[in-house]
Amino acid sequence: MTRRISKQLRIGKVTVGGGAPIVVQSMSKTDTRDIPTTVNQIKELEDSGCQIVRVAVPDGEAAESLATIKKSVSLPIIADIHFDYRLALGALKAGVDGLRLNPGNIGDKNQIARVVAAAKERGVPIRIGVNAGSLPADFQPGSPLAERMVNMALEQIKLMENLDFDLIKVSLKAFDVPTTIQAYQMIADKMPYPLHLGVTEAGLPRTGAIRSATGIGVLLCQGIGDTIRVSLTAHPCEEVFVAYEILKSLGLRQRGPTLVSCPSCGRAEVDIIALAEEVNKCLERVTKPIKVAVMGCVVNGPGEAKDADVGIACGKGKGAIFRNGKAVGTVSEDRFVEALMAEIDSLT
Repeated sequence: MTRRISKQLRIGKVTVGGGAPIVVQSMSKTDTRDIPTTVNQIKELEDSGCQIVRVAVPDGEAAESLATIKKSVSLPIIADIHFDYRLALGALKAGVDGLRLNPGNIGDKNQIARVVAAAKERGVPIRIGVNAGSLPADFQPGSPLAERMVNMALEQIKLMENLDFDLIKVSLKAFDVPTTIQAYQMIADKMPYPLHLGVTEAGLPRTGAIRSATGIGVLLCQGIGDTIRVSLTAHPCEEVFVAYEILKSLGLRQRGPTLVSCPSCGRAEVDIIALAEEVNKCLERVTKPIKVAVMGCVVNGPGEAKDADVGIACGKGKGAIFRNGKAVGTVSEDRFVEALMAEIDSLT
């Protein structure tokens, strides 16, 4: 796929856009005023592979907490600002690496100009974060929702450009997947800035992961997107896991193992579901980006196992272990997991 090339930005130590690898973001779900808990969660996110973290700034106390949080973690911090532009000024003073402003609830041009001036002075990028649910009711009410979202973003871009500011990133999020896709498609060739992808309020992990993968995946396949965040009603590390799985499935990023397992059927002569779940649990300690196959019968098993770095093709009471396309041995059913993990450990 050919990626849309956008203007490149630096958010802390992370490069965004301009052909750089797609960045995985998440958001802390703690009370930002609770500094120790917030710091611990950000460190958890870093361990899970998150590259940029956004934190909520609901009031002045939260803004003041950012300075201590920033000194305690290594991930770039983006302050999430709504309603009160003074919180953005406080976050910048605290040393954040980026801002997210919602133009749906901070619309005063003089207030935005003050924030832009402070961000420009510090070289801090601003994400224009348009959400379908927070568009002003009187903003182009007769137009389709995706068009309203795009026009709101373009209006804010023009305002910032007129202030001689171009450290801009844009997002256009909705719960409705077709609306989200349409909005990003519409804006992609109308401005040069990086696009942050997401389906907002996607829901609980099972349904939210599917909704996010559908919306984000379609856009990534079209070459649209520079950073992604999967919004789930779950611990934020789960968001990071799903984000990497989306990128891995499209061959855009690799982190940790990829498990290929057959769905099982009446031909299977072993409990492939239980086996795959046990192997998947063992793979949680593996960080190397390897491909592991767990296959349950002779129809596709040997071929899929050969295509993996390490694999097993199971039959009745025994299975063939494959490594880099070649069979390296046969093991009894009671040694399936042990033998497979031994081969994986020899690679990692």
